[in-house]
Parts: sequence; C-alpha cells; structure tokens
Amino acid sequence: MSRIFVFLAAMWVASVSAAQELSGLARVAADGSRLSEGWRGSVSLELGLSQGVPWRVFQLDEPRRMVLDFREVDWSGFDVLELGQAEGVGAVRVGQFRPGWSRMVLDLEDSLLLSEASMALDDETGQAKLTLKLVRASAEDYAAKAGAPRDSRWDLPDPAQVAPKREERPDWAPIIVVLDPGHGGIDPGAERDGAQEKELMLILARELRDALRRTGSFEVILTRDEDVFVSLERRVSIAHEAGADVFISLHADALQQGHATGATVYTLSEEASDAASAQMAERHDRADILAGVDLTGADDGVADVLLDLARLETQPRTNLLAESVVHTIREASGTLNKKPLRQAGFSVLKAADIPSILIEVGFLSSHKDLTRLQDPNWRAVMVAGIRDGLLKWRDEDRILRDLVRQ
Repeated sequence: MSRIFVFLAAMWVASVSAAQELSGLARVAADGSRLSEGWRGSVSLELGLSQGVPWRVFQLDEPRRMVLDFREVDWSGFDVLELGQAEGVGAVRVGQFRPGWSRMVLDLEDSLLLSEASMALDDETGQAKLTLKLVRASAEDYAAKAGAPRDSRWDLPDPAQVAPKREERPDWAPIIVVLDPGHGGIDPGAERDGAQEKELMLILARELRDALRRTGSFEVILTRDEDVFVSLERRVSIAHEAGADVFISLHADALQQGHATGATVYTLSEEASDAASAQMAERHDRADILAGVDLTGADDGVADVLLDLARLETQPRTNLLAESVVHTIREASGTLNKKPLRQAGFSVLKAADIPSILIEVGFLSSHKDLTRLQDPNWRAVMVAGIRDGLLKWRDEDRILRDLVRQ
C-alpha cells in the first residue's frame, strides 16, 4: 500500500542545526498559524513555530484523519480554536503523545489528501513555518494512500510476544497488580469545570499504588506514571509483560444523558449489560483513534477457541474480584452506583489469562462525584475500599482456586 508520508528528522539540511541549538521546546505561534480554504475546495494548514523541529505527517482511514508528529512542541497557551475552520476539517486535537513526542490530529470529514508538505526556516531568527496542503480526492484514492508508517526512529517497537505462562508462585509471594489510569497525553478523557479524567485517575492510581505497597502483599505497576498517551493494546501488553495477577483500569467518565453517580465495577462481556455501558465502552475504545492510532488485528477462529478456553478459568476469578471490590467499596464509602456490577466490551479487559476489571470510580457529569474525586479524604476512603477488596479476593481466590480449575 502506498502512503502519504513525509518524514524529516536526521536528514535535515544544515541550516536547521542553528535552530535546534536554541534551548527549550518549540512553541506554536497563534498569529502565524491558521486553517484556510483554497481553490477547488483545497485546505491549507500553517503552523508557526519558534524554532525548527523534526516532524512527520501521515493520514489514516476509517475514520479519516491527518496526524502530525513532532519532536517536540510545547502546546501550552495554544488554542486550536484560534486556527479557524475549513470545510472538510472537523475537530483538531493537540497534546503529548508520549515523552519526547508531540502530536496534532485533524479529523477529516471529506477525502482530503495531502498534496504538499514543507517547513521553511528563517536563517536569522530560527523560526519555522510548517505548511501543508490537502486537496479533494475520491474515497478510493484516499484509502489507497492512507496508512500508518513504521519507523524505528519514531515508533514504539512491535508488541512483544507474550511469554509462556509462568509457573505458579507460592502463596506467600506478593500479588502483582497492574493499575491502569485511564486516558493520558493527547486523550484527556472526560472533562468538566477544568478537571480532566486523565489527571484525576493518575492521582488516584498513585495513591492506590502506595496503599497496596504498604500492605506488603502487592507488587504494583502503573501502565503510565505521567501524562502520556498509552494505547489500549499497550496497556494490556504491559500487564502480560509484568506477569500480572490482576489488572485494574481506573476511569471517571461522563454521561450526556441521565444522572449517573457513584462507583461501578465492570467485567468483560461482548454483550453490554445496558445501553450506558455500551456507550462508555465505545467512548473508551476511541482513545486510540483520538491519538491517530488504531488497534489492529482480529482474532481468527482458532485464536477465539484458545481465548475461550483460557477464560473458562479466568472468568470466575474475575467475577469474584469484581464482587469483592464492590462489597468493600460499599463498606468503606457507600458511594456506589445503583447498579454497581456491570458488563461491557472494554478492550483493556480482554486479557484472557488475567483477572481484569474496570472501575468507574465516579462520573464527572455528576457535580457530586467530581467534588468527591477532588477531595483527598474521599479518595483515601475509596482507595481503602479497593485495597480491602483486593485483599479479600486474594484470600478467597486461594481457597477456591483448586475448585475453579476442576
């Protein structure tokens, strides 16, 4: 497949080196940046930068979008709304993709194909101007030329092969828990009154990690310990690489309809237990799309059978984990949703060999829940409830393990 892909990094001309000697990250100049429409429906994007940086651009399909990567740009103080609008371009998002990488994503409502891309540098000031031009094309032509590039200088390595199932550890060994603070980087998650789901969940995950470690019974790993984007696929890979005994994803979503409040614990099911759960699963799984990267690959028939066999053992243990956490959260704080146990097809719960749950600790669409999440004392109570649930599950799982395997 041919791809629209421009890559400028080590191959820069010598005149760029002077710009790169400047200290600090490149900043975006709002007065030198804009979206505009041109002849025959073409669209131009101009970005003014305080200095030149390595960059690349590529396009993706289903849904259509253009992705700009930089090493690295400081987006602080830049408002994407100041770019203006152009027909065929929808939402524009910017943020940190992962440490050292910045990203801009443009949703494309039409088949707009990249035709020109260049960065001009001012020899005296070191400032740079990135200019992109997109032209109208057929849907077929767009699809044929879209695709994510692979380059070791920019991309993470391919997911590692899952190691063979390890030998069972003795009962005295710490339980390995992978905590997954939802969203991050370019994907803020739910937002309300200046609060962002990604920030609140990282705070909660760190506090829960510390509480679990203090018991001496758990080894804890976070899928992210800073404000960076981590793909859904990578979150599950981290759990496998760590040899996790438990995977817990932490979220605080927002619902446009209804007045949901209180904590909810989710287990995996392709059939969502209710419409709201299905809607949230879809929203969560769009995180990769928001960052310009899609989960790829689908299990074939043979793999499905193997996964189903693995889940015969894991699912009862997962259900017990969810029930234990709901019970101890109820005892600790009482701030549970009226339907605290639910099911949905969240991608981060699809590790067939690891008991995995997703905890919606509250809803940012609820003012009451937002106030609680911002209260350190309330978070401490919630953390204690989750911690006690894991301890309860550990003890009951050991007793029932042999019975489950029969």
